[in-house]
Amino acid sequence: MHELGLLENTLELALGYAQQQGASQIHRLTLRVGQLSGVMPEALRFAFDVVVQGTIAANAELEIETIPAICYCPTCQQDFQPPDWIYECPDCHQLCTQLLQGRDLELVSLEVS
Repeated sequence: MHELGLLENTLELALGYAQQQGASQIHRLTLRVGQLSGVMPEALRFAFDVVVQGTIAANAELEIETIPAICYCPTCQQDFQPPDWIYECPDCHQLCTQLLQGRDLELVSLEVS
């Protein structure tokens, strides 16, 4: 489960930021997870519960926003959301290799006090 390692790194960043701000508690972390990132939100939640134990984030909430995959078709010059793992343009049926979003894992906000 690589989600555990990802959450350990994310928590390390969050704890560093909280320390810089002089915070004594982390209340909420918000992550954006791309649909094609290979990260499973439920596994992230499980890993979060494990890694926050004994830290200033022990009572924090984890919010996960799923970001859909968006492809670009250079033939039609349009963005589209693929319905599955096949990036075929719905208009011209060309296979598209330009993925604009959907592979990211990003810590986007942190609430501390």
